[in-house]
Formats: sequence, structure tokens, C-alpha cells
Amino acid sequence: MRVLVLAFTVAFAAGYQVNFAPEFATGKTYVYKYEAFVMGGLPEDGLARAGVKVISKVLISAAAADTFVLKLVDPEIFEYSGIWPKDAFIPATNLTSALAAQLSTPIKFEYANGVVGKVFAPAGVSETVLNVCRGILNMFQLNIKKTQNVYELQELGVQGVCKTHYIISEDAKADRILLSKTKDLNHCQERIIKDIGLAYTERCAECEAGGKTLNGAAAFSYIMKPAATGALILEATATELIQFSPFNIMNGAVQMEAKQILTFIEIATAAVEHIRADVPYVPRGSLQYEFDSELLQTPIQLLRITNAEAQIVEILNHLVTSNVAMVHEDAPLKFIELIQLLRVARFESIEALWTRFKAKADYRHWILNAVPAIGTHAALKFFKEKFLAGEVTIAEAAQALLASVHMVTADLEVIKLAEGLAMNPKIQENPVLREIVMLGYGTLVAKYCAENPTCPAELVRPIHELAIQAVAKGEIEEVIVTLKVLGNAGHPASLKPIMKLLPGFGSAAAGLPHRVHIDAVLALRNIAKKEPKMIQEMAVQLFMDEALHPELRMVAAIVLFETKLPMGLVTALANVLLKEKNLQVASFVYSYMKAMTKNTAPDFASVAAACNVAVKILSPKFDRMSYRFSRAFYLDTYHNPWMMGAAASAFYVNDAATVFPRAIVAKARTYFAGAYADVLELGVRTEGMQEALLKIQKSPENVDRMTKMKQVIKALSEWRAHPSSQPLASVYVKFFGQEIAFANIDKAIIDQIIELATGPAIQSYGRNALNAVMSGFAFHLTKPMLVAEVRRIFPTTVGLPMELSFYTAAVAAASVELQATVTPPLPENFNAAQLLKSDINIRAAITPSVSMHTYAVMGVNTAFVQAALMSRARVHTIVPAKMEARIDMIKGNFKLQLLPVQGIDKIATVFVDTFAVARNVEDLAAAKITPVVPEEFTAQTSRETFSSKISSFASSLAGDMSVSSEILPVDLPSRIVRKAFEKKMCAVIETFGIKACTEIESRNAAFIKNCPFYTIIGKHAVIVEVAPAAGPVVEKIEIEVQVGDRAAEKILKVINLSEEEEILEDKNVLMKLKKILVPGLKNSTAASSSSSSSRSSSSSSASSKSSSSSSSRSKSKAVGKASKRLSSSSSSRSSSASNSQSSLVFSSRSSNSSSSSSSSRSSRSRSLSKQQLYEMKFIKNHIHQHGLSTGRANSKSSAYSFEAIYNKAKYLSNAVAPVVTILIRAVRADHTVQGYQIAAYFDRATARLQVIIANLDENDQWRVCADGVMLSYRKLMAKIAWGIECKQYKTEITAETGLVGKDPAVSVKVAWDKLPKSMMCYATRISQYISRVAKEYGAHLAKAKNVRNQIRLSVAAASETSLNVVLKTPKRTLYIFGVHFPIALPIGHTAAELESYQSNWADKLSYMLTKAHAAECSMVKDTVVTFNNRKYKNEMPHSCSQVLAQDCTPELKFIVLLKRDQTEEQNQINVKIGNIDVDLHPKGSVIIVKVNGVEIPISNLPYQHPTGKIQIIQRGEGIALHAPSHGLQEVYLDLNELKVKVVDWMRGQTCGLCGKADGEIRQEYRTPNERLTKNAVSYAHSWVLSGKSCRDASECYMKLESVKLEKQVVLHGQESKCYSVEPVLRCLAGCMPVRTTTATVGYHCLPADSNLNVSEGLSSIYEKSTDLIETAEAHLACRCAAQCA
Repeated sequence: MRVLVLAFTVAFAAGYQVNFAPEFATGKTYVYKYEAFVMGGLPEDGLARAGVKVISKVLISAAAADTFVLKLVDPEIFEYSGIWPKDAFIPATNLTSALAAQLSTPIKFEYANGVVGKVFAPAGVSETVLNVCRGILNMFQLNIKKTQNVYELQELGVQGVCKTHYIISEDAKADRILLSKTKDLNHCQERIIKDIGLAYTERCAECEAGGKTLNGAAAFSYIMKPAATGALILEATATELIQFSPFNIMNGAVQMEAKQILTFIEIATAAVEHIRADVPYVPRGSLQYEFDSELLQTPIQLLRITNAEAQIVEILNHLVTSNVAMVHEDAPLKFIELIQLLRVARFESIEALWTRFKAKADYRHWILNAVPAIGTHAALKFFKEKFLAGEVTIAEAAQALLASVHMVTADLEVIKLAEGLAMNPKIQENPVLREIVMLGYGTLVAKYCAENPTCPAELVRPIHELAIQAVAKGEIEEVIVTLKVLGNAGHPASLKPIMKLLPGFGSAAAGLPHRVHIDAVLALRNIAKKEPKMIQEMAVQLFMDEALHPELRMVAAIVLFETKLPMGLVTALANVLLKEKNLQVASFVYSYMKAMTKNTAPDFASVAAACNVAVKILSPKFDRMSYRFSRAFYLDTYHNPWMMGAAASAFYVNDAATVFPRAIVAKARTYFAGAYADVLELGVRTEGMQEALLKIQKSPENVDRMTKMKQVIKALSEWRAHPSSQPLASVYVKFFGQEIAFANIDKAIIDQIIELATGPAIQSYGRNALNAVMSGFAFHLTKPMLVAEVRRIFPTTVGLPMELSFYTAAVAAASVELQATVTPPLPENFNAAQLLKSDINIRAAITPSVSMHTYAVMGVNTAFVQAALMSRARVHTIVPAKMEARIDMIKGNFKLQLLPVQGIDKIATVFVDTFAVARNVEDLAAAKITPVVPEEFTAQTSRETFSSKISSFASSLAGDMSVSSEILPVDLPSRIVRKAFEKKMCAVIETFGIKACTEIESRNAAFIKNCPFYTIIGKHAVIVEVAPAAGPVVEKIEIEVQVGDRAAEKILKVINLSEEEEILEDKNVLMKLKKILVPGLKNSTAASSSSSSSRSSSSSSASSKSSSSSSSRSKSKAVGKASKRLSSSSSSRSSSASNSQSSLVFSSRSSNSSSSSSSSRSSRSRSLSKQQLYEMKFIKNHIHQHGLSTGRANSKSSAYSFEAIYNKAKYLSNAVAPVVTILIRAVRADHTVQGYQIAAYFDRATARLQVIIANLDENDQWRVCADGVMLSYRKLMAKIAWGIECKQYKTEITAETGLVGKDPAVSVKVAWDKLPKSMMCYATRISQYISRVAKEYGAHLAKAKNVRNQIRLSVAAASETSLNVVLKTPKRTLYIFGVHFPIALPIGHTAAELESYQSNWADKLSYMLTKAHAAECSMVKDTVVTFNNRKYKNEMPHSCSQVLAQDCTPELKFIVLLKRDQTEEQNQINVKIGNIDVDLHPKGSVIIVKVNGVEIPISNLPYQHPTGKIQIIQRGEGIALHAPSHGLQEVYLDLNELKVKVVDWMRGQTCGLCGKADGEIRQEYRTPNERLTKNAVSYAHSWVLSGKSCRDASECYMKLESVKLEKQVVLHGQESKCYSVEPVLRCLAGCMPVRTTTATVGYHCLPADSNLNVSEGLSSIYEKSTDLIETAEAHLACRCAAQCA
């Protein structure tokens, strides 16, 4: 019974429960006061803000069941741009009046249980006004649950469907309901937002984990009065706050605050008046915000558009007329204005403008550059129609279409237009346009799918069909194009069509070239961004398939890592690498993993952690792999507090360890504001470049061998005649992840280039160009560009749109005037050689200028009103030049005159300012702009004026500069709030009358918060001015060069000996006379001369007195003892010098054999102690040629010879005429000579070159004197002095050749006594940098006490391709050994081999390059060392030839056969190359050479093939054959060893006993059928050329065959018989083995009762799998019976 009573009580209470949902009673009008504003700016008070405010009465009454009417009464609009909170809102009276009719129009809306439904309004009410009404209705949106007081839900509102929290409470005493709801705008199920220009960026969720760039929330508070039918809202307030910073809102942000206050006034009985009945109400959506004209309205300026076409014409006139001589400062803003007007204009208006101005080049240019920026289908439609009508050129169409497809907003209409363009026959006729349109189609699909997740697969189906057709027809280029289009589109529906073109996934892949497979894998990269799991599965399968090409597997790895692999998959890859046979793949993936361990970008943090584990699993030996193996490089930097970063990756893909990689891919990525973008990617493939440049032409197979050799001409021309379509190289460019261009440098392009370069057209073009220059011409180029337009628009609670935008526009221009005259006049049909006999005068004026504007905006942007915070950066540069040049080839005179340009002082200006702006379209003149950081807040100004005056060239070189800094004190107010920075720096070059000043001014908000964002906000200015200096007017600057006999005529300032120097000369002469006349002074004079020479090499002697005094201070007390020491040291030096004369000289160093020399060298370097390596003692091997006598030449040092020559004539101007005179002077109005003179003198008798740089001012004695003397062919000495009369500073440089041990070497020594402080400072920095990076490059650095004020660099040739380097500074010694040199040095054998090329330097360089990178295979006795440096023992069969090395391509350029002679047990070599057969074999103690069976006597060597591409020379005790253009660098044979070297571009294309030369040491033993065997004996025997008959003259009685395993085998529980899957060497029928060996081979087993057809089964047995590995008997020598078959 109690339960029953309780149930009735609960039911009764529920029936009388108060309804909290707002309710409007029928027949009543509810009157509210409404006030709302949107305000933007920095959060601190005292700074400027901008905003909009709306005040009105709101009337609401019921119109029907659940339908109500809302009307605004007396609405007012206010603007705000001022200092908050000091300044007040300003009424926008004109705007209020203009919008009064719309604002006062009642609207209808559905409303039930607190939820707003559909909204109705007349068509005449704009969306902007209706959105304001939606903001009011949003206050009444209340989803109240009857059973819960605290809850959350996704609620519909103005901003979309967002996460909303409700808290409801009752105040029973006051009879009020208190309701609070908050909206989290960062977690919306459906956020109303519009992004423009962000299609190419990707959101970085991991970047936002540590901070955000945009954050927002809204809070609503309600006070309601409960009633039985529904609650009455008495007061409602809403506050919304949005913070934004491009760096991180935690470090300071600009904020937008929106506030609404709705206050109940009364309930009126009069109903809301409706508008006329004939004006229908139409559905206008729901409560959600609807976008309107704000998409067409740029936020940086507000235009009142009355007549778009007329306004466009006005802007065009302004742009054309104001940007002729130079770019106007406001040109970028006007260009943006033109774009905005074109966006508003109708398509017919744009066509009318084109028709009007297409014949006017200047107007046409601006229109063609502005139309693509319209960004709608109208742009693409315009260019399509005009191109098909023939009204735009191909170049104009290419530029416009490329810009249009990337700037247009993608929609279905645009995609349809692009599809029609791609299929148009006129577009398809031009490959460039078709490439642009096809790639653009893929880009448009990608942009559309980025904004519409439900992107239909029908968009890419036409490309799928094109790909299927191209594969069916075998059109490879078309297949590649379609793959690139699908790669740009990145649609998941393209996955299956792409997979069909990949090996292992589709049957069609087998018949496609390798580069198609590569492009197919690369096309998966954009798909991987959407479907990473699907791509991972496929990429892993490709990577794990060892049968695929290594490059394909590496590209699959690139795609795999871009999918952000999980830990498990990375570990699985590491486990695979442990057993990976292909070292290229292993090196690439390992280097990728190791590079990723250093990653700092948040989005790859998990991959970096996984790779860190994987690298520890892998062996560190991968680090030691050479540069020839594929590598991946990754470098990044990311600053988490600023949410900014950049990353760069590069992939070096090789497949045969050649110098030229197969492919290089480089990519740059940027991180900014919680997003990232792959800004640029460049890929280059050099598939056939190296081979085509260096090898001979492939001849048709049916042509006679002699004819083939006669067709050899230059490499590149040969390749173009090649029938193959294999490209030399290919390149592609990606911009923001979209491929915009690609090109194959193939046969067709080479044909066109050669035809153009060698045809008459190029001469005709050149002649016409010269005629145009002679007649004089002027042209003006202008290039406007909308560089960036990035916008994000979203609604506020008020209903006004909030916009974040970034704009950059630039206009570049160049005006050029050029005219030339030629004397004597040229005939009509002149040639270029006649110009060398003419006097040419050229006058030119060039004025390049650039103006760039950048805007960053946050605030309200509508077509009626704008209120925003705006940061504006304006850059304007102009660098005019006016010059006149004259060239007289006959007289050897060149003169260049730089003329002054009047009226332009400021060459560069940068202005950055941040301000709050408020304006409305009805009163644009009243727009108010307020700086964010007001001027009156300046409390302390630091004004620094930095002026420097460069009085002369001397002071500039010496680093002297007068500096004056001045701090101007300012009376400080009581409150210091900010600091302004002003600085002016000036430099004056008086010589040329030029003054350059840089002025910097900065006032920012960093005083509030020291962070990057606040530092940017404010006002900044940088101005660079170049103007004439004070003093006499400089009319022009003249540079004149005179070469030859007339150089002396141009000397303006003669440099003679001063009186003091003449006295010194007289003293030197007297000293020489004393030496001759007084024999007793011999020792002392020798000592003094030696000491003076010593001093001269290590100190600066400004005068004789200072030199002698310093010398006397440094010597010991007893002059006689010093003399003895000096003379003995001098004699020891002379003896060492004389001994070195008989040593091995630099160019003719030779040895008995290359092997012995290399082995001795390597053993020598190993046996040297660390101390010996450290010292690297250098021994001179030169004889200087400038001695006073033979005896003195042997006894005096080379420094003495240099001093003797120098002291004989300090200035060569007294003895010889200059060979070159250069004058750089300023021509002044007062005719004063001012400038610099450079004179070069050459004395042939002493092989001395002297260069003197002097100031033309008579009173300026500052000079630079450089002297150089060739003392011998092996020693050069130079002295550089500068300062007053070249006496302040001096350095001596000595370069000489010699020996280090037995290795030729070069030593360079730099000695000094005193250097300028600035130079010493830079030298110290360089030394510190070298110390830091030395270890990274394998160098050793040790502290040492070396010679003071001296640096010595010694470089010794350890081999023909490696160097030992030692650098000694006063305090350190750096040494590094085995530095690889990219070309073979012309020493030793290389020097002898180069003699055959005589003076052909191109061939010499090519030979040195190929030799340095050649792969070497050698054989000593029975031990073979392969090209890949793997060693094994070759048990050679008697009398049978083995393939030692051969070209395994279809061309078969060469083959080297090896045979062991049975009688003498000596190796014999046969080389088949070109049209000759060369036999090399030992006979006694010499090597016999036969060419085509004819013996060539040793005395007739070197043998040169008629084509010059093959030579045979004697080298030591052996014979060497060289044919690098055929791929064979060298074949060498002597009595002890043989060597084969193949050129670098043959790597991976050889086979035989020496291997493939591909660096794959784990896959070395490959038999002729490409089977990989682990046994060296089986491998070596597989390359034996089998005998045909036991009566064969070659006496090879063996053949290769599959053998049956003798013993019975039980395999898998079944008796089996087994046959070898690797061939085994056996005697021919009728022959018996004389000598055998054991080979380990693989066997394939069959059931014992199965029948095996020997003729069929054994022929295919080599393709079978290996079931077990056993030994087999292999025959090495056979004896045949006389009656054998």
C-alpha cells in the first residue's frame, strides 16, 4: 500500500513540474534591450583595439504555432578604433541609415522547447543582416533537459554544432532559474568555418599537443523567471573569447572578444508589425551562420563598388601609367584592388575589358596576370576560350594556366572545365600545355577532396581510363603522365589502378620499364596521407621482395617512412636488414633510420623513437659503408614554444655504386602555426648521363666490326643517333606537394638543341639581336603577382564574421635602354669575328625595382563594415644604373663609365606597422586608423647615430673606421612603459663621392611581454639611402683597362724609390763590393746575407735600420760563432738540396709495376709511426734558376735569390713597361685626379710579376705591392706588402714541390711578421671552426709549438688517387691521410699513359676522371680479388677459357678471357674489344702481344688503334691495354699478376670471374644464369667456356652439366633422387679426368620412382629450387682416348 501511495505522489509531482524552456505566449510581444559588440586587439589596456557595436530593441511575438517574429527597433551601429578603454565607440550614422530598412525588417523563425528551427526572411534582407539576427536568436537557443541539471551535448548554434556544457540551478527565494552554458569551440562536431588558400597544408595534430595557435570558447549566463507554461528570460549575457598567435598563444596572442547582453524590458500587447503581404518570406536556412559576400571582400581594404567595369578601367589606367619608369610604392595594393574588382565583375564584363585592351600590350599584361587570381571557374573559362580563339600566345597560355589551376577554388564546375581542356586537341598538340593542364587536373581534384571528404571517385576515373589505354598501346610516356596526375590527385580510388602497374600486383607490370614502376610508387605518396595503413601494407610487400630492382625497393622505403611507421613495423624492417643481401638497400634504409633518430619535429616523434631502437638492433658496420652506396639525409629544427620549424631531406639513390647516382631527391618542409607543408621538392634522375658522355656509340648488330669502329665520334652526338629512347636524364619539380613540371632530356630534346646550335637560325638570331642593339631599343617589363592569399573565416556569437588572413602581393619591374655603335660600321652580312676588329661603344640604362606588400589581419570583415587589427609590411627597392662601355679590341682598351642617376636616393625601404582600423562602406573617408602602440606612450628613446667615414681605400683595407655613438637623454616620465629604438649608420667613400646611410627605427610592444609576437607588433622602419657625398661634384666613375704596349700611356701615378730607399740601394751595392774586394769578410758576409735572408722570410723590414737592430737583438753575443753556425747550416741546406736533385722527380716518378708500387706504398704508410706521419718531413727537389753564379746558386738559399731579384729593382716600373693598367677613378668637376691605379709588370728575364695598387692622390702613399717570382719550374715565391709605401704589413708565400718519403708532394708556406687586427680576428675564428669540424671529417688535431707567424700546408700524393695532408699553424697541427681525390693525378703510370693524348686536354681530363673511379679486379697465382674486393681461390681447368670480365649488356662492348697454359702453367689473356682481338701471354721473361693474330714487337709499342680509343703500352715488366671509351679502363698482365679495370659507368653491367662491380659483396657469386651460389669453386667453374669436341684444337675437353647425386636421399620421409641445380665441370664423353676437385653445389630432389626426361628435365633443372646442399666432384684436367667421338 505504501508503494502505491509513493507512486501516486511522484506522478502528481511530475505533473506539476516547472518547464524551464523559454516560452513566448500568443498575443503578447516581448520587448528586450539588446547590446552586442565584437572587439579585437591585444589583451592589455592602453593599447589600440578595433571593433563593431550594435544596439537595438528586440521585439518578439508569436505569429503561429511554434512560429515567431523577431524585429529590431531603432538599431544603431557603432565603430571603434582607439585606445582601450579610454576612447569611446563612434556612431556609424550613414551605415545605420543605409541598413535601417534591412535591420528593421521582421524575420520569422521556428521555436519550440527552447530550440530554434528554420529561419525565414524576405529575399531583400542580406545574409550579413540576417546573420546578426541569428546572433540574437542564438541567445534563445536552450536545450534544457528536464531530468538533469548538469550535462553536456553537441548543440547547434551560430558557429555550428559544438560541445556545450549546461549547469542549471534554482534560487527558490528569488523565484529565479540560473542557467549557465559554455561552448568549447575547439571541439565541434560541425564547425562553421571557411578556409581559403590552405588546401596545400596539412594539419599537424602532434604540433598542437604542446600549444595552440587558435583557441576559442563562449560562455552564456541566463536569469529566468519560472512559469507553468515556460520560463521567461529576464537577462542573458554571452561572452566569447578567441585567441590567435602565429607562434603559440601561450607566448602572447591577439584576442577577439564578442559580448552580447539581452535584457528584458516589458511585455507589450501590440503585435509586431509585419511587412507588406506581397513580400514573401522564403526559407533562409537554420540558426547556423551562412557565408555571404565576405568571401569576395578582401579584409585589407573596403571598396564601395558601384560600377565594377568603370572602376577596373580606372585601376588599370593607374597601374599602367604609374609603373613605367619604376614600380610605384602602392602598386601591390592597387593590384589586389584590381583582383577584388575582377572577382565582383560579371564574366561578360571581363570579356568586354579584354576586347577593349587586348591590343594594348601594357594593359593586356596586367589583365593576364590578374585574371588567374580571381580564383573562380571564370578564370579557367576565360583562358580556355581565349586560347582556343587564338587570342593568347602559347607562352601566355602556359603562364596563365599554371597560375590559374593553383589559385582557383576547386569545385565540380572547375574540374569539368579542366577535364575539357585536357582533352582538347589544340591543348594536346602542345606537350608543354598538355603537361600543365594534366598535372593541374590532378591538383584541382586534390584541392576539391581536401575540402570535401566525400570526394567521388568519378573525378579520377577519366585518368584511370587514359592509363589503361596507354598501357594497352604501349605508350610509356603517356603512362608516366597519367601516373603523375594520379599522384597529384591523391585519391584512394586510384590505388588499384596504380597497383596493376607494380610488379607483383599486376600482370601488366612485367612489360613496363623500370621508370614506370618508380613513378607508380611515387604516385602513392599523396594517397598515403589519407590511407596510410593501406599504403603501408603494399609498400612493405614491395620492399620485402628481393627480386625487385633495388631502386624500386628504396623508393618503396621512402613512401613507407612517410606514412609514419609504428614501432613494430620499424623493428620488422630492422630485422630484415640484418639479413639483407643488397647493400644498396641496406645502406639506404639504415641511413634513413639513423637520420630519423635526430628528428625534432613533433609529427615524426614516434618514428624517431622507433628508429632509435632499430638502429641499436642493427650492426654499426653500416656506418662504415662508402659514399658510393645509397644514403638518406634528414635535417630539421623545431622550436616548440614558437610552434615553428623546418625540415630538409635528401635521398641519394644508387644501384651500382657509380659516381653519378641513379637518382637524387631533395625536399623541404616548413612547420608553422600548427600545420606543415612540403614547400618544394626536386627530383633528378641521371639514368644514362654518365654512360652517354663517356662511352662509344652502340652500333647496329648487323654492321661489320670495322665499320662499327669507324662510326665512333663524340659521345653526346653519338648518343643522339642511338635508336633507344632511354632518356639521358629526367627532372621533376613539386610545389606544396603537387608536381607542377617534369621533363625528360631525351633524344628529341638533344636533336633540337644540336639543330639550333649548329643551324643557320642561331646565326640569324644573333645578327638580328645585334642590329636591334645598334639601332637602339628600350623595353619595360612588369610582373605583378599575388604571392599568398590565406584566409580563415568563422562566425562569432554576435553573428558577424571573424577573419584571420594573410596576403602578400608583389610587383617587379625593370626598364632597360640599350644602344650600341660599332666603328667602322659592319657590313650587312657580317660575322662574329669582325667584332674583334672593331671599336664598340655601348650605352645602357637599367632601372630594376620591386614593391611588395604583406598584410596580416584579424577582425570583422563584411561588405559593409570592417573592424580589424592589421599588421602591414611594405618593401620597396630600386637600384638604378646608368653606364657607358667602350671596347676597342685592336688597341686592347676597355672603358666602363658609371654615370650618376638623378632624383633617386632611397634604394630600399622597409616599413612595418600594426594598427587598429575601423571603416564602413557608407563613409570611407571617415575611416579611423589607430597605431596599436600609441606614440604618446614613448617614455625612453635610445637614439644611436653611427657614422663612419672611409677616407681612403687604405683605411678600408686596414679596417680603420671612425665611429661615433651618441645617447640623447630624454626626461623620463614617472611611468616607463616602452622603449623606442632609433639608429642611423652612415658610411662615406670620399674617393668616389658616395655616401650610404641605413636608418633603423623600431617601436614595439615587447615592453609588455618579451616574445616574438609582441616584438612584431608596433612600428618598424629600415631605410637605405645612397647619395652624393659632401664636397666637389663627381660627374662619373670610370673604370679603364689597357692591355699591351699602350698600358704605359695610361699610368697616371709613377711609383719611384723614395730617398731612404735609394740610400738602402746604395748600401746594398757597397756591401756587394766589400764581399768581392775583401776576402776576409767572406764568412761574415755569408752570415749576414744568410741572416738577412732568414729575417726577410720571417719578418717585415720596413727599413734597413730596424731590420739590423732586430737581428742584432735576436742573435747571440759572439758574431763569429753565429757566423760559423749560419755558414754550416747553409752548407747543410745546400747539400740536402743537391742530394734532392738526384731524387725521384714529380712528373717522371715510376716503378717496376703498379702492384709493387701500390703495395709498397700501402705497406710504407702502415709501417710509418704516428710521429712520422705527424711530422711528414718535406724534402725539396728543385733547383732555383736565379743565382749570381753557379757556385752561389748551390750555396745560397732560394730566399736569397728572391731577395737578390727583389733588391735589384724594388719597383719594376723603372725597368720594364706595364703589361696591364687598370684605372678606377672618379671624374670630378674640379678635374682633381681621384681614384685607384692597378699596374701589372712582368720581367721575362727574371720571371717576375709585380702588381701595384695605389691611390691616385699625390699625398696618399698607401699601396699594395704584390711580387711573384718563378725561381724554377718547381718553386714559386711571392711577397705581398701593404700599407704606407708598402711598409706596414708584409707576408711571404712560398710554393714548392718535393718529396715526402718517396711520395711526390707540394708545400705552401705563408709567413708574416705583422697583420691587421681584423685579419687576425678572422684567422682566429677560422682556426676555431676548423678545430670544431676536424673530427667529423676524419682529421686529427694536436696542439704543437710550431714556427711562429707561419702556416705551412703539405700535400703528398700517397697514390694516384689519394692524398696525405698536413696543416701546421703556430699552435696546432692538423693531419689527415688517405683523402680521396676525384681524378687520377698525372704522376707515375698515369703520366706515362697520358702521353698518347698529346695536347688534347679534354681527353686527358676524361681519362684521369675515369681512371680515378675505375673498379679493379686482380689475380695473383690462383687468388682472384673481384671488383667488389672479395677474395677467393680459382682452381682453373686446363686449356679451357674462363670469362674473366665482360660487358653483360646486349652491346657486348668487350670480353676478357683467361686461360691457363698446361705446359708452362702461365696465364694467358684474350681481349675482344672493338674490331680487334688482343692476345697477351708470357714467353720467357717477357709478355708477348698479338693483335688479330699478328705479333707486335715490344719496340713498336705503344700501339695506337686507328680510332685512338684503344692503346697498348708497355708498363714496367708488363703490358697494359687501355680502352676507357669502350668501358674497359685497363687490362694489365705481367709475369706475376694480371689486372682488369672497368670504368665507373660500367659498374653493375659486368659479369665473369671478377663479378658485377656493383658493390654488392653479399651477392658476389652469380652464375651466368643469375643464380646466386655460395661456393667459389662452383661460381668460378660456371664461367668456363665449355669444349665442343674432344678433337677441338683448343684442347678444352670439359663441359658444364647437371650431375646426379650418387647416394640415396630420404627427403620428407620419401626416397628421392637429386640433381644439381648448379652446373658442374665434367669431362667430355670419351675423356677421363686427370685432376679433380670438390665443389659444393645445390641439389633439387624428385621422388625416386619418377621418370625424368634427360633432354627436357635437365635443361630446366637450373631453374629449380634447392632442396639440399652436397659436394660433387668437378674435373679440372682431362685426357681423351684416340678413338673418342
